[in-house]
Amino acid sequence: MSDVTATGIREISLVILPVTDQDRSIDFYEKLGLEKRRDDPFGDSYRWVEVYAPIGSTGIAVAPPPAGRPIEPQSTGITFSTADIDATHAELRSRGLDVDEEITRMGGPVPPMFWVRDPDGHSLIVVQPL
Repeated sequence: MSDVTATGIREISLVILPVTDQDRSIDFYEKLGLEKRRDDPFGDSYRWVEVYAPIGSTGIAVAPPPAGRPIEPQSTGITFSTADIDATHAELRSRGLDVDEEITRMGGPVPPMFWVRDPDGHSLIVVQPL
């Protein structure tokens, strides 16, 4: 059991992902099936943008990188779940997203999965929980 009382941490609420073009990223995540819930200006020329899956409370903030830092594609570890991996794979391919050619099926305790890459090359995983 975790020590929530002592630390005060209760949940993962947001993951921040650096992107080169927020509008392009919003389009990608909307094609992925997420919805933009926040898009607020801040500072002189910045925007704070958050996208969320329809169910769940953890979001992804798509934000420009810190000044002077290039964006390097990352294997994010961000994982989305679906009830039908085959249908989701086919739908995302039909929407023109950069997804793996095939679904990975390792068997055993590993769920079927495939990777999808955002416009900056960051990889995300889609799984069908066992």
